[in-house]
Amino acid sequence: MALAFLCAVVGFGAIIGTRRPSATRGWAADHAEMPEIVFGDSIVRIANVRNFRYRTAEEFEPRYETRTVRLDGLESVWFVLTPFSTTWRGPAHSFVTFGFSDSTYLAISIEARREEGESYGVFEGLGRNYELIYVIGEEADLIGRRAALGEFDVYLYPVRTSPERARAVFVDMLRRADRLRAAPEFYHTITNSCTSNLVRHVNAIVPNRIPGGLKLIFPGYADEVARQLGLIDSTMSIEATRQRYRINDLARRAFGQPDFSHRIRSGS
Repeated sequence: MALAFLCAVVGFGAIIGTRRPSATRGWAADHAEMPEIVFGDSIVRIANVRNFRYRTAEEFEPRYETRTVRLDGLESVWFVLTPFSTTWRGPAHSFVTFGFSDSTYLAISIEARREEGESYGVFEGLGRNYELIYVIGEEADLIGRRAALGEFDVYLYPVRTSPERARAVFVDMLRRADRLRAAPEFYHTITNSCTSNLVRHVNAIVPNRIPGGLKLIFPGYADEVARQLGLIDSTMSIEATRQRYRINDLARRAFGQPDFSHRIRSGS
């Protein structure tokens, strides 16, 4: 039995090892387009910015747009966290959104790129079952669908950093997003996921700013790590901090409004 089990494991590993990442599959509608980025001196042009219109979390009108942003207008960065469970905070999705001086925002969500009819699974993500995609989109899409229409809590934390560092992280993320178009990679729940890549981007700008640890393997606790490092509000307990920055109720009232981003931050 032990030999049979060993052979099965080796055989499964051999099958997985022969898979190669691809940029040409039958992608799910919300992962159909990858962003295309062109850098100028102080301006970045981003094509395929996602801005879907949602009737429900699963019913939507696909819309991709082109945005041009000024790097010198980038002023803030916000950390978004949504756990996938109400009983255990381990599994979660995290991403970031950037604020500009013209009161606009642009979110970047690192995700497992799904094929049509495919659903995401934490354990499936441990194998070579998904490619990696950086979804760049409007907050009304990336945050709105999760906070207003989703079933789990969503937290929006302002990050304590300088505009210069925020811009450096933004540019680093855009460059990697664009590279994936020509050089696709497999997603991995632990080593090449939303949180692990966010940590790499931050540490590329400020080496060792975020140390490794078990809580980063379970991204639902990423806000605890950020609080301990002083990256988000540390003046309250973690429970009070989460209560303060939970935005689901605000997002439901603001959903479909042109000032969605302002409303989820203003408390009204």
